[in-house]
Amino acid sequence: MSSITSLDLAHLFIKGIFSKHCLPSSSFSDRGSLFVSSFWINLFQQLKISRDLSTAYHPETDGQTEKVNQILEPYLWIDQHFDPVHITQDTPDGNLSTTIQSVKQQDVKRELEVAIKKFKRYSDKNRASPPAFNPGDMVWLSSKNIKSARCTIKLSERWLGPFPILKKVSTHAYHLKLPSQQKSIHPVFHISLSEPVKTSTMPNRHQEPPPEIIIEEEEEWEVSQILDSKLKRGKLWYLVEWKGFSQDSKKIHLGTN
Repeated sequence: MSSITSLDLAHLFIKGIFSKHCLPSSSFSDRGSLFVSSFWINLFQQLKISRDLSTAYHPETDGQTEKVNQILEPYLWIDQHFDPVHITQDTPDGNLSTTIQSVKQQDVKRELEVAIKKFKRYSDKNRASPPAFNPGDMVWLSSKNIKSARCTIKLSERWLGPFPILKKVSTHAYHLKLPSQQKSIHPVFHISLSEPVKTSTMPNRHQEPPPEIIIEEEEEWEVSQILDSKLKRGKLWYLVEWKGFSQDSKKIHLGTN
């Protein structure tokens, strides 16, 4: 068993568990280690189950799921009156007629739909409409969920970027093109963590430089282009223009740096 693969484990699960208890046709979950594991991916692929994951760093999604679960649980207990083991292992009470069961299920479904609509209306009451982005648009990314190298989070930049949008993943999530130095960060973000880049109405106003990029615990900046180079006393020097800095910020740097 030590050499079993995730695909083999999925086949065993289908044969021993799924064949007796089944699974839903779709699944919506957070990005916990279990739900993104290779076993779970292979299992859903074999059974052709739709797998939807919540957006990273968006706790509202988990809260909505927990709220729906709170609504569902009382109805399930009222309908069944059994402990969990009895529900999964035994059949419901045979004395209840099919008609009564059908009516109860319809009532539960109707009440659940009403509760979901009320919950959505309450959530959207004070929520502004999200901005609409398109691939290629430049956006600022909130840094509140990204680890900073600064000694305190209060001194860190509130917004990173700007970064271009590669594609629209859903109505509320976008795939951003992040620098290679930040490849460890999941590139899909909820729309609430981004802000559109606005054209300045004061072109001569001083613009703050972009935040540094942390490489091996050292602060670095991204090079926009190398404008010139020359040899001086046997050493190669470059005239560098830094990305995001003003035209007056060109500097000469030693090639080894």
